[in-house]
Amino acid sequence: MLAPILELVDVHTYYGKSYVLQGVSLATRGAVVALLGRNGMGKTTTIRSIMGLTPPRRGMVRFKGRDITGLPIYAIAQLGIGLVPQGRRIFPSLSVRENLTMSARVGPGPAPWTLDRVFSLFPILGERAHLKGTSLSGGEQQMLAIGRALMTNPELLLMDEPSEGLAPRIVQDTGRIINELKAIGLAIVLIEQNLSLALAVADYVFVIENGIIVHESTVDEFRQNHEVRARYLGIV
Repeated sequence: MLAPILELVDVHTYYGKSYVLQGVSLATRGAVVALLGRNGMGKTTTIRSIMGLTPPRRGMVRFKGRDITGLPIYAIAQLGIGLVPQGRRIFPSLSVRENLTMSARVGPGPAPWTLDRVFSLFPILGERAHLKGTSLSGGEQQMLAIGRALMTNPELLLMDEPSEGLAPRIVQDTGRIINELKAIGLAIVLIEQNLSLALAVADYVFVIENGIIVHESTVDEFRQNHEVRARYLGIV
């Protein structure tokens, strides 16, 4: 069996005195893993703990077998973890091209992400390359956020609510893009409130409740587990 590309072992994370992650353990060996749960249950904190934005006080985060707990954010990114943050967080005063090139990192693989490759995946960004971020629609800004993360040439991509605030057609496009990235072998951890989207692209599911992983299964098993969906997501 392949070793996990990402592994969280008994991770405890706080915001000040607020105890958010209360012993999260999970692992992914690739493909797309969805982390599901109601708002405020610790999903984004899990992403922040992985990236070092809110370092765990206890526990361990391992990437490709290496302990990355407590490393600076830039060092974690340089190891091959990309982040598409909630709310996109593009640089509105910079052009599309500048947003993409400022995060560029040489990749280890035979087909690294370049401007041309990102523009091939998102042709509209190529057409708007000279425009500032403030000129883009919400969907275009999300494409830019994904493209910016890809320009770091990650082996693992963390996506926090990529469909948030998008029109249904753009949500469908987002799902198509995630599936295309999965098809080329990019490992993805996905946080997504749109359950239909999450289940359409994910291979495996973790459910978090009050900072604890309370369920894990394949997507097919999760679809059939009405009790778990009702109890932890309020979906019958």
